[in-house]
Amino acid sequence: MKFEIQKSSTVLAKPSRYPLNLLILLSLRIFIIEFKTKSEFFMIKFTEERLLNLFKNFENVKVAVIGDLMLDRYIWGSVNRISPEAPVPVIEVEGEDSKLGGAGNVANNIKSLGAFPLLIGVVGDDREGEILFDLMKREGFNTGGIIVDRSRPTTVKTRVIAHNQHVVRIDRESREPINYSIQERIKEIVLQNIHQLNAIIIEDYNKGVIVRNLIHDLIDIANKYGIVITVDPKFDNFFEFKNVTVFKPNRKEVEDVLGRKIDTEEKVIEAGKILLERLKCEYLLLTRGEKGMTLFTKNGDVKHIPTKARKVADVSGAGDTVISTITVALASGADIIESASLANYAAGIVVEEVGVVPVDKEKLFKAALLDSKGEW
Repeated sequence: MKFEIQKSSTVLAKPSRYPLNLLILLSLRIFIIEFKTKSEFFMIKFTEERLLNLFKNFENVKVAVIGDLMLDRYIWGSVNRISPEAPVPVIEVEGEDSKLGGAGNVANNIKSLGAFPLLIGVVGDDREGEILFDLMKREGFNTGGIIVDRSRPTTVKTRVIAHNQHVVRIDRESREPINYSIQERIKEIVLQNIHQLNAIIIEDYNKGVIVRNLIHDLIDIANKYGIVITVDPKFDNFFEFKNVTVFKPNRKEVEDVLGRKIDTEEKVIEAGKILLERLKCEYLLLTRGEKGMTLFTKNGDVKHIPTKARKVADVSGAGDTVISTITVALASGADIIESASLANYAAGIVVEEVGVVPVDKEKLFKAALLDSKGEW
């Protein structure tokens, strides 16, 4: 299958009279303080010319999206009464819808930005898998990267929504790791297309597609060929993603893996330093909900990017939008500050909608331009 385009060091003042382990802790503490003093709140101002150039470049970008593919189902309705059988609402169904979810939503975002996604993932040999194939074809996606695994069901998330509020979500899935032959097939597809790719996104939802050996192989491939590789992680494989371009966890994921709350700016800085040291990534982008994002670089810089969300209706899929936008922007020639800023605007746009939706390219352009002028 070929991918085709259709269109401080810190020095202690004196020789030590302290135990070695205490000196290590002291030096680490001092380093953290120095790290903090470099942090700042940051907002970039784009010119119209710069935005036009970047958005034009989006059209030349090809991105492989490798990860857990899902079918997102929506049941829309209204609630007018409580069930006599149990203290639960009765949903009167008014409509149903199905969309690409998981790694499929990342691909949708890439397409909506004007770039070209190559979606690589696994579905089951079932009706839901057929629906996913139909949705991909309807979107104009190349389906050659989709592998059918008869040993597992297609992952399905069903969201019940009433009066623009989530009532319940129902998941059907297998978290069993994919077998060796499927891992090899994924690598083969990537290598067949590597000379046409500008970037790779690894989208891990802990559903079994992203496994340790595959992670290491994909990172090695990207680094060998000098292309951008970005990661949206989950808990199980969190510290396997070493030496990537951008690592993008959210606050809860970081709290879970470190086993601590990061509810102050000082704790954010400390957590970021720990992750940079362990992951050896070029950039760490920590998404923090209503507090925006914090960008860490391997040279010790820290920049806080305030949220651009004006109203929040639904945060589902916002992380997918962030990883898609920052990857496309980097692959288009934007620097990391420009890329993170555009991703922040994109997240602020999609959370205004109910349900998982891709970012609108025109809205993104307008938001970045108007806010740079102080008019958004």
